[in-house]
Amino acid sequence: MGHMFTTGPLTVGFDLDMTLIDSRPGIRAVYQALAEQTGTYIDADLTVTRLGPPLAEELAHWFPAEEVAAMVRQYRALYPVHAIHPTTAMPGAREAVAAVRRLGGRAIVVTAKNQPQAQLHLTHLGIDADALVGDVWAEEKAVALREHRAAVFVGDHLGDVRGARAAGVFSVAVCTGPCDADELRAAGADLVLQDLTGFAEWLEVYARTGSPDA
Repeated sequence: MGHMFTTGPLTVGFDLDMTLIDSRPGIRAVYQALAEQTGTYIDADLTVTRLGPPLAEELAHWFPAEEVAAMVRQYRALYPVHAIHPTTAMPGAREAVAAVRRLGGRAIVVTAKNQPQAQLHLTHLGIDADALVGDVWAEEKAVALREHRAAVFVGDHLGDVRGARAAGVFSVAVCTGPCDADELRAAGADLVLQDLTGFAEWLEVYARTGSPDA
């Protein structure tokens, strides 16, 4: 895809969990607390190997369908207490967002995580997004990407690639989440990076030349 940001500043969308932040330690702690509160067995180590989809999908593995909505509320009540402090920024995350800003662009975060908790993470880690859209997954992310006229979407999951493709934007995938490079390419990622540390350099060439083939 060679289209560029002709309708305004360069806008780059980023997924949150396992793209910008390593939330595994925090989320593991929340699931452990939820298991303790409810007396329900939850394999917290397993849950953090499949981050990306909406929370209710994961909780449905551990609770009966009629209890999932209540468990979502209970999980979210525990989240600020247990999940924010242990979570770290991914290597290159702050630099990737700063690179967008340095080029006069806008960096937006588009995530399946609910917006208040996503904002807690960004604030705690000092990652400044120009906009934040929460509670959207896979193809739903395309709506936010189109509304913000994004040219690029960066994510770690097949759902992120699907969202980018549905929006018609350039899909950059990083291998820091549950999906490997071959899976991400097969899903249609335009560029696959091991992590975000090489993103700023790629973006500068993209912005200068208008070509994604940096």
